[in-house]
Amino acid sequence: MDESEAAKAAPAGWVIGVLLAAGGEPAQRHHYAVGEADRAKAEWTAIDWALRRGEVAASPIAGAEPVEALKALTRPRMSALGLAPGEVRELGAKSPRRWLA
Repeated sequence: MDESEAAKAAPAGWVIGVLLAAGGEPAQRHHYAVGEADRAKAEWTAIDWALRRGEVAASPIAGAEPVEALKALTRPRMSALGLAPGEVRELGAKSPRRWLA
C-alpha cells in the first residue's frame, strides 16, 4: 500500500455513541458523526455535544459503555456523507445505519 492509499484508508472521523438521559427519560444511546481523526478527541467532542441535550451516563448501563466509538470514517466516506473535517453532526437516537455501513 503506497502513501496515498494509506492516507485514504486512515480514519479521518468517527461515529460515536453516547448514552444520554434527556428530560428524565431512561438512558438512550445518541449518535454523533465527528470529523476528527483522533478517536479520543472525537469522543470528547461527542460528549460536549451530548451535554447540550441532557445528562451523559457516568458508568456502564446494562453492559453498554457510556461513550463508544462505533465506526471509523475515512476521508472518502466522510466526503460521500457530506461531513467536513472538524464538523459535528448529531445523528439522533436511532441507529445511523447509513453511517455505519
